[in-house]
Amino acid sequence: MTTTTLSKVERRPFDTLGHADHGWLNARHHFSFASYYDPARMGWGAIRVWNDDQIAANSGFPPHPHQDMEIITYVRSGAITHQDSLGNKGRTEAGDVQVMSAGTGVRHAEYNLEAETTTIFQIWIEPSRKGGAPSWGAKPFPKGERSGQFVTLASGFEGDGDALPIRANARVLAATLKAGDSVDYAVGEGRHVYLVPATGAITIGDDAFGARDGAALLGGQTVTITAQEDAEIVLVDSE
Repeated sequence: MTTTTLSKVERRPFDTLGHADHGWLNARHHFSFASYYDPARMGWGAIRVWNDDQIAANSGFPPHPHQDMEIITYVRSGAITHQDSLGNKGRTEAGDVQVMSAGTGVRHAEYNLEAETTTIFQIWIEPSRKGGAPSWGAKPFPKGERSGQFVTLASGFEGDGDALPIRANARVLAATLKAGDSVDYAVGEGRHVYLVPATGAITIGDDAFGARDGAALLGGQTVTITAQEDAEIVLVDSE
């Protein structure tokens, strides 16, 4: 009798992702979302959503509600302007990150008020506990600080003091690598890591990944990520 084991590194090519083009919004979905449904891609551990969004100039998402979800927006180009029912308002530029803990419930809007297309990764992580007062925060993370290494942008762990807080046993990290440079990443037992090169091309071991491809990594391994060309990488490590 033969048994089938899950690959410890699964490639999810960009052209296989869910796709919805609304005119003002051109979205790719790494996991099932809205009208895109794939029972094999319902999430990865506590990571529920990873959307690759292109938002046209002077457009955006009107006010809508969320509850019991950690929502992280990583701006790849342009800028996004947030406003919510808590009275928060802020503009987050390329390379920076904003975090919203929806908690017991919040309404928010996200607009591209720029004269150019804005591109973002929006990531949803299931919280480790439900409820709590909703909150929002944003922070600039100069790319130079993450040159050749992963820097934690958002975290639910004590000790990651410079990171934006989230209510999940998870971290959101980013790194920029020059062509030929490598970085190792240890995936703990029972953890789920998902990473996407925002730009450039990388290999993880012997597997090649282009810009905006997804990589799902099982726990209990250390991987070597090598840039085949200059690359910017976003990674989530979750339960």
